[in-house]
Amino acid sequence: MAPQGSRAELEFGGPLGAAALLLLLPATMFHLLLVARSGPARLLGPPPYLPELEELWSPWALLLCLTWLGLQAALYLLPARKVAEGQELKDKSRLSYPINGFQALVLTALLVGLGVLAGLPLSALPEMLLPLAFAATLIAFIFSLLLYLKALVAPASALAPGGNSGNPIYDFFLGRELNPRICSFDFKYFCELRPGLIGWVLINLALLMQEAELRGSPSLAMWLVNGFQLLYVGDALWHEEAVLTTMDIIHDGFGFMLAFGDLAWVPFTYSLQAQFLLYHPEPLGLPLASVICLINAVGYYIFRGANSQKNAFRKNPSDPRVAGVSHLLPYFYLLYFTALLVHREARDEQQCLRKYGLAWHAYCRRVPYRIVPYIY
Repeated sequence: MAPQGSRAELEFGGPLGAAALLLLLPATMFHLLLVARSGPARLLGPPPYLPELEELWSPWALLLCLTWLGLQAALYLLPARKVAEGQELKDKSRLSYPINGFQALVLTALLVGLGVLAGLPLSALPEMLLPLAFAATLIAFIFSLLLYLKALVAPASALAPGGNSGNPIYDFFLGRELNPRICSFDFKYFCELRPGLIGWVLINLALLMQEAELRGSPSLAMWLVNGFQLLYVGDALWHEEAVLTTMDIIHDGFGFMLAFGDLAWVPFTYSLQAQFLLYHPEPLGLPLASVICLINAVGYYIFRGANSQKNAFRKNPSDPRVAGVSHLLPYFYLLYFTALLVHREARDEQQCLRKYGLAWHAYCRRVPYRIVPYIY
């Protein structure tokens, strides 16, 4: 048995918190799905109704989920444009990972496009979201159990830092094994981006197509949601190698937390905006849409720059692009004017006190900060 971790070291409230999350996460997902399609769409409060088991369980939905996972697994096994090494493990080894997520996205798009041309009823997918989410949740539970059992025979060097408390519920939730694999197929790396993110895009597209059938054409708001979220997914898969330096890969075990998040939570809750627009159309004019596009472009620029810098630093903290201050000379103006303004403020303080007396004290009580509110 794995060594017992102290209660102070356990995350998410320990075994009780993990047990609660095993129920709360799926319940929250289904609550969101039910609210999105309801008339009032009230997030807070009870769900509009409790679905019967017949509305949740569908063997066809389960078959569809398994087929989707099989397709993405087959695309994962295709020759990659690049093979990257992960971070160094406890035993000083490094695992290899295929960098072909964007390739999987493009091939999936081609296959779906051919399917639609051949008569694939993609627009019927939104009507199956509840049973599909139920099937994905069932798969996540069973998959997590298999991962837990596999970890029982894994060597100590293969275990994750945090998922080995000795409590089965906590370890089932957090994940015991860091990089569970069969041969070269890495389950955590596969699930991290591909089935969930590409599934999210597919659900968005299906919602767009159903809106086109219902209203004659997709709304501008639906186009923007699809476009912005496709950009995010495409960016993640194009920069797939960057995931190898994230906490999910280098620290967290692969258990229910990540399996459910990757396979169920991501595709069915991240598509909530498109789901809401299908049932609650929102008019959007071109001027406001242009402003939204501009804000998104600025946000994406910041997002991509920040994530690229973080990844470069995690890979090599000495990288001159992100190593921080290497010379003080370029920062002379910043340092000079900081010292100048702080000193000048102190001089102004004394001058104003002598000039205004009690009035200055009253002013300082109303304006307590000298330069930066709540800081100085």
